[in-house]
Amino acid sequence: MASAQSPFASLHLISRRRRAVALVLACAIPALIIFMFLRLAIFSTPPPPPVSRPPMMFDLAPDPEPTRTPVKAAPAGGGAPDRQPTAPVVRKTPSAPPLIAPTTIPTPAPPLDIIPLTREDFAAADIAAMPRQGPPAPGGGGSGIAGSGTGRGSSQGAGTGPGGEPLYKAEWVREPTHAELAFYLPRGAPEGAWAEIACHTLPGFRVDQCQELGQSPPGLGLGGAIRQAAWQFRVRPPRVGGKTLVGSWVRIRISFNGGEG
Repeated sequence: MASAQSPFASLHLISRRRRAVALVLACAIPALIIFMFLRLAIFSTPPPPPVSRPPMMFDLAPDPEPTRTPVKAAPAGGGAPDRQPTAPVVRKTPSAPPLIAPTTIPTPAPPLDIIPLTREDFAAADIAAMPRQGPPAPGGGGSGIAGSGTGRGSSQGAGTGPGGEPLYKAEWVREPTHAELAFYLPRGAPEGAWAEIACHTLPGFRVDQCQELGQSPPGLGLGGAIRQAAWQFRVRPPRVGGKTLVGSWVRIRISFNGGEG
């Protein structure tokens, strides 16, 4: 028959367990406190001060004096001094000049068929600045016959032009049309009226620098009208001794009766 366990034995077992737990707690709590103090000490400790280094000293020494090479005196016997070895002369061969490619000269374009005009020509051609004129009077055909001479041969019949220049009779290349003259002619030009001007010939059978010589009837403005319309005229320059005198002065006479003047 098994013997019953004594109550004192169970109490003794419980007491041993409590002692073990108390011993563990008694050791753990101080260890935890020590650990916390160590951690606080580590984080709160200020960093060590920087290590001070001694200042660096520099000493600047003067440049060494150049050593002088003693010059050897020439021998008293008057002998020739020692010759220094001369460097070999290198002759440079002149290089050939660079080849220059032949340049092609562009052929100038042929001159345009442009006839220069003076300020007087431009002013005469400005039709907007001129008063409008009505149709010419009946019988004023404006045929534009340039004098009674042919303009060929010699200087027979030459008068005196502006500046004392010879004045030759003109020959038409193309007579001015009625439409070319009608814009400039004043109203009421009677039959038999005429105007005469002197013009400077230009290349291309043109004239410029025209000046009034006379008109009939006076005061009608026929001379000024013909002078303004002269930029349209085509007149041959005179010929003297078989030579064409471009740049000479010619006399142009315009009559308004349909015939020669």
